[in-house]
Amino acid sequence: MSNNEQKKGGWRTNKWVRAAIPALLLHCSIGTVYCWSIFSQEIADYIGFSKSATEWAFSFAIFFLGMSAAFLGNVVEKDIHKSSLIAAICFAVGMAGTGAFIFYGGQHKGSLVALIGIYICYGFIMGIGLGTGYLSPVKTLMLWFADRKGLATGLAVAGFGAAKAIASPIMQGMLSSMGETGIYKMFWILAVVYFIMMFTGHLLLKKPDGWHEPSGNEEKPSIIQVIKTKPITNYIGIWLMFYINITCGLALLSQEKAIVKCLGLAASVGIISTVSAIFNAGGRLGFSAWADTMKDRNTIYKIIFIISIVLTGLTIVTGGIANGAGNMVLTALVIVLIMMVNAGYGGGFSNVPTLLSDQYGMGSISALHGITLSAWGFAGLTGNQLATWIVNNFGETVEIDGYMVNPTGYQTVLYVTIVLYIIALVLSMVFVKPNKENK
Repeated sequence: MSNNEQKKGGWRTNKWVRAAIPALLLHCSIGTVYCWSIFSQEIADYIGFSKSATEWAFSFAIFFLGMSAAFLGNVVEKDIHKSSLIAAICFAVGMAGTGAFIFYGGQHKGSLVALIGIYICYGFIMGIGLGTGYLSPVKTLMLWFADRKGLATGLAVAGFGAAKAIASPIMQGMLSSMGETGIYKMFWILAVVYFIMMFTGHLLLKKPDGWHEPSGNEEKPSIIQVIKTKPITNYIGIWLMFYINITCGLALLSQEKAIVKCLGLAASVGIISTVSAIFNAGGRLGFSAWADTMKDRNTIYKIIFIISIVLTGLTIVTGGIANGAGNMVLTALVIVLIMMVNAGYGGGFSNVPTLLSDQYGMGSISALHGITLSAWGFAGLTGNQLATWIVNNFGETVEIDGYMVNPTGYQTVLYVTIVLYIIALVLSMVFVKPNKENK
């Protein structure tokens, strides 16, 4: 073999080049779906609708992420190159289409065509790209990093969480520099940028040469058969505790900016939002790497839920949100709650594929992970909306430092989330049994 061939073979069999880097390229692109709150008000104003009307685009994006992951998991299982290409095309087309309908809405204020077009492009089309893009590199990472699969999946999923922290200042800068028309131009520019990133990830992504996927002629157990290798309550417990963790995370984090303003820290909203995104990414990497050292990965979920219960309970008892303005201790408590819920929210995502692989094996992990991500889809429809309903129906709006906020409403959200966290902890302890084979 010539030197050139050896060099070529080196990068072709390098786990960082064929798994970690493409995973980050894919996840850092699709993770920008969480930047919606940065420009949702600008979109609403530009097309002539209320912010609550446009918010459904984000909810639909998360819903179709879960649904596409569930229904296209088998495609990912069979051909990661096809699925990663679908992801790149759908995400870029959805983003470009969103920009086109924002442009149309600016020319025709209050047009339902514009609003529905944004729902379809940002919600449905981008949602398909999100689901397939999220799944495509996960199994590949676990195969390349078999000894530290938690660290590997955590690294990629951390990219999804860090995307908001990376892209937020860039998007805000673009909106500021391009004026009123910047909102739709930004989507067109980013559609090109993210397609290039995701297409590069698609070209690099590759499973190890030694891994053998069953051919079409080989009999492969169905997902139901795989799930039934353990008591059905085992999988139900995993699905429900995953769903609850996301619902609670979205419920609190959707009110994050308002809560920060309630504490009298309106000037620091941007900084706190960036730091919370870093905690989200850090939780994805840290909790999953920590789980690599444990005999039972489910232990990490118990830790996440206990931390969330303790901090939420302390905030409830002290009235931290309602009484935090001007009180450094209570303000610090609420900020710690926001940061740790972000970290636990992220850690819940990164540990799902590795927990499933420990429980059910690697054979059908992409399809099984995809079905489990349907919990994310349903949580996307319930988390934000649940918190919004509570804030709109409990307490009353008051003015703090010139901002209208509802301290009692935000506190009431915590009463609901702490009950859900307790239910999740019980599920984790009672339903999800340790995998004795891995002890």
